[in-house]
Amino acid sequence: MKKTILLTLALATTFCLGFAFKTIITTNNPNKIKKVTGIGGIFFKCKDPRAMREWYQKHLGLETNPYGATFEWYEGPDSTKKAQTQWTPFKENTKYFEPSTREFMINYRVENLEALVEELKKEGVTIVDKVETYDYGKFVHILDAEGNKVELWEPKD
Repeated sequence: MKKTILLTLALATTFCLGFAFKTIITTNNPNKIKKVTGIGGIFFKCKDPRAMREWYQKHLGLETNPYGATFEWYEGPDSTKKAQTQWTPFKENTKYFEPSTREFMINYRVENLEALVEELKKEGVTIVDKVETYDYGKFVHILDAEGNKVELWEPKD
C-alpha cells in the first residue's frame, strides 16, 4: 500500500514539475516575439466596390461604409479591450496590392511591429515598404513565400 502511494505521489510530482517548467519556459522568454495576434482585415479586388458594399449590405446584412465594414470584437479574457477586423473591397485596378498580382490581401494584427520587422529581415523575408504610423496604428507590408502582399498592423487600441 505504501509503495502505491509513494509511486502515485512521485508520478504526480513529476507531472506537476514538468508542467511548471514548461509554463516558465514558454511564458517568461523575453526574446520570443509574439507575432500574429489575429486577422486585422480582408481586402479584395472587384469591378465596383460601391456595388459590392451595397450587395453585402443588402444580402448579408453588413453595416457598410465608404471603406467597407468593420467588425468589432473583444480580445481574449479582457472583455473591456475592444478590437476590430476590417473588410474592404478595392477597385480591380488598384495598385495597393502591388507587387503582388493576387486579387486579395490579408491584414494581420501583430504586437511590437518594429521588433517583428527586424526579426523578419534576419529571416530573409521581403519587406515591401517602411513602417508607417497613423493615429490608429502602425503598418508595414511584406511578401509571403509565394509573393502575396501581406499587411502587418500593430493597432493603437
